Amino acid sequence: MVKVSVVIPVYNVEKYLRDCLDTIVNQTLEDIEIICVNDGSTDKSLDILNEYASKDERMRVISQENGGHAVATNVGMTYATGEYLFLMDSDDILKLNALEDTYSIAKEKDVDFVLFKAINYDDEKDEYYEAENYSMNKIARIVKDNIFSYEDLGDAIFDITVTPWSKLYNRSFIEENNITFPEGLVFDDNVFFWKVLFSAKRIYFYKEFLFTRRWYSTSSTTKGDLRFIDSIAVFNLVWDVFREFNLFEKYKKILYDKKVFLANMRFDRIKEEYREAYFSAMKDDFTKILYDDVLYQDFISILSPKYQKLYEQVLISTSAEEFIASRKVYAMLNTISWKLSAPLRNIKQDITRAKNKI
Repeated sequence: MVKVSVVIPVYNVEKYLRDCLDTIVNQTLEDIEIICVNDGSTDKSLDILNEYASKDERMRVISQENGGHAVATNVGMTYATGEYLFLMDSDDILKLNALEDTYSIAKEKDVDFVLFKAINYDDEKDEYYEAENYSMNKIARIVKDNIFSYEDLGDAIFDITVTPWSKLYNRSFIEENNITFPEGLVFDDNVFFWKVLFSAKRIYFYKEFLFTRRWYSTSSTTKGDLRFIDSIAVFNLVWDVFREFNLFEKYKKILYDKKVFLANMRFDRIKEEYREAYFSAMKDDFTKILYDDVLYQDFISILSPKYQKLYEQVLISTSAEEFIASRKVYAMLNTISWKLSAPLRNIKQDITRAKNKI
């Protein structure tokens, strides 16, 4: 049995694919298999894969009609035979000692998965930058050098990056828990992550930067096309995972706030030509909560005030344009209210200071 199976779904990434493959075939851990799933690429990605496979017998290329990231990754995992599993993105870069280091830790610590840090690379600006969601310094402070599970983290579970490429998984753990990616959706790694986290009993955080996440404006999670609508369905699936593990009640305050926050964030980031379609999907989703009397009463009573207002603005707006206008008016009224209340606040502060001098 090989030590690590690397699964790489590939779709139209000829510009970045060589950088990715070079970091995998040159890993210091040589006892690996590399499973590349060509997901119906129409550029030269398949030619590049076949070129590398002809030079490295550890590499296997599987071609299929385009089915999306989840389908390609799920297919690749069915071919994996290694002790451990690494899920690589075909436009990113892995540090050359990453698999050797994490494999050694996983064996020594006997964990379900090893978590590690990543750095961002802006391909268009040619700049590297650190971000807390991939550095996870808060998690580092909590777990220190200990083996942990989600039960040790409290609300900090939401501070772990959901990305699969920041983790080396015990393959038996993944298979025994029947964990796969939901197919046909962008942002599918959210659902995969929560199933992994709640199923894992032993996790170790290796506090090293081993992965470089490449950012560019045309990637599937940043280009702002119609696929952003998938994020609404994905978050509903995340709710289902929390319910499956009987954790929804414990975390519902955060889940409620995040639902409204993320829906609005995607609305702001989607391209203008798709904004109306996104708004319609968001309003339909929010309306379903309204029509569920029990859920609505719980939702509206627990939701933070600012998200409650956003939720209501979505429901009463008839279009994306009206929703945007409603938010602007509300923001303007808040600003005016704050300015008008400033003299009163100053008076209260003056009175407090006077009292302290007496």
